[in-house]
Amino acid sequence: MDIRVGFGYDVHKFSVDRPLILGGITIAHEMGLYGHSDADILLHAITDALLGALALGDIGTHFPDTDPTYEGADSALLLAKVYELVGDKGYNLGNVDATVVMERPKLLHFIPSIRERIASILAVELDQVSIKATTSERMGFVGREEGAAVMATVLIKKNI
Repeated sequence: MDIRVGFGYDVHKFSVDRPLILGGITIAHEMGLYGHSDADILLHAITDALLGALALGDIGTHFPDTDPTYEGADSALLLAKVYELVGDKGYNLGNVDATVVMERPKLLHFIPSIRERIASILAVELDQVSIKATTSERMGFVGREEGAAVMATVLIKKNI
């Protein structure tokens, strides 16, 4: 069986004038994340992991922040476009595993909705999507609540 693994990582700084969007859902919080698109770092990291699994570059290569077309773009649409590329190359998702690193807000109660949204975007079963959250124990830029980070790993399988 032809399988590939990809890793994605993204960070964004917080901004008081933006909504907080993670995994395709809006979460009530006094700050959002700053970025050219909707700054959904969770979907960005998953997108990069899928691109990496097929050696297709990164999210900035496909959706550059210098292109006004992607200003304020819905990251769910970007992820869906990349997953189409995965399918075009003859692969489908085995699973995705991601960890969001931020001090606040606590994400425990949002994770079920985030998993459902990502499973919906990728048209996969819920048990193929694992999302976890942690803090950085008040250390570094995440600990000072200057921003947030996400790491994601995907496994894709060649269609038989």
